[in-house]
Amino acid sequence: MIIFDNHLHLRRDGRFLDAVNDFKNAGGTHFVLCQLPMTRLVIKNKGYGVCYQETLEMAEEIRSKTGIGVFVTVGPYPVDYLKLKEKFGREETIRIMKKGMDIAANLCEEGQCIAIGEIGRPHFPVEEQVMNDSNEILFYGMKKAKNAGVPVVLHTESTTPEQCKELSEMGEKAGLPPHKIVKHYSPPLILKNENFGLMPSVLASKKNIFAAIKKGARFMMETDYIDDPRRPGAVLGPKTVPRRTMELIEKDMATEEQILKIHKENPEKTYGISLD
Repeated sequence: MIIFDNHLHLRRDGRFLDAVNDFKNAGGTHFVLCQLPMTRLVIKNKGYGVCYQETLEMAEEIRSKTGIGVFVTVGPYPVDYLKLKEKFGREETIRIMKKGMDIAANLCEEGQCIAIGEIGRPHFPVEEQVMNDSNEILFYGMKKAKNAGVPVVLHTESTTPEQCKELSEMGEKAGLPPHKIVKHYSPPLILKNENFGLMPSVLASKKNIFAAIKKGARFMMETDYIDDPRRPGAVLGPKTVPRRTMELIEKDMATEEQILKIHKENPEKTYGISLD
């Protein structure tokens, strides 16, 4: 059985391979390694290339040492804007982050990454200028993803139907269809009248997944594990997606076809990958 965690982070000064082995031992088979925010490294190098390469090297080490299927997404983390602006000013920050989109798109075109992300805008209240600049950078990233033929993975403020409509319309203007817009850290908004065609990556809490599966199976599951030694198990631990999936099966809350759709068919269609 394929068990796919759509969004987790790892760090070498965290549990790293031990966390991957926890995922594997719980029944996990594949996951998306989303680039950890590395703001200091971006400032030091005045760009994103080095931290993208670090994420790719970590993925290769995971594959060789654990046998787990790892896919990589990279992109300029939206909250980087604030620290970069302090250091370099507004115009240079926009240039650096757009260049980060360019590099991410190139890696996708080369087949090293499967999406640009997580990109978007800060998840907390910010000044109007910050939001406007973040939307400009996001729209640029959507256009790059469209040209590269890959999805975007979005980090934004708390998800609502109104926000999903806005993001879907932004994607349409960029030429990016809504099913190629993955809403990271999503609540169980899995119906089209709730998410306007976006692909929800539902945080795998019991409450969220139980609510989502009652509506259908058009979603993916994620932990958003951040591998922070100061916050063990945050946001959710690496065993969560396999365990939550087994719970659905044991409680007869999901059919085999639904599990297959969530963990195989949805990721394959969204990212253009093969899970075997």
